[in-house]
Amino acid sequence: MFSVPDILVLGVLGLLLFGPDRLPKVMRQAGRFMRDVQNTSHSFIAEMERAADAHEPPGAPPWREAGSYDPPWRESAPPENQPELPLGEPALETDPKSEPGEKPST
Repeated sequence: MFSVPDILVLGVLGLLLFGPDRLPKVMRQAGRFMRDVQNTSHSFIAEMERAADAHEPPGAPPWREAGSYDPPWRESAPPENQPELPLGEPALETDPKSEPGEKPST
């Protein structure tokens, strides 16, 4: 934001550029322009919020309800074809014909 000396310098500069007769008119025009920019900005934001609300299905989204949303990557059980292993142990495919303790054939 502007400090007091900055505002004084801008005021003196405005008086020198526009003169005491035109300065109030120029400042009113600048104020109207700023008000129009603010009104346009507020109406744009309101329109975006209205459009977002129009496309949202009725009721709360599932992730806002406690405990009702379980992401697909957090399945409770592993897939049927994949055995459940403790962390850190690699899955070794064993040949059902091989002896216990024997290395799997590749």
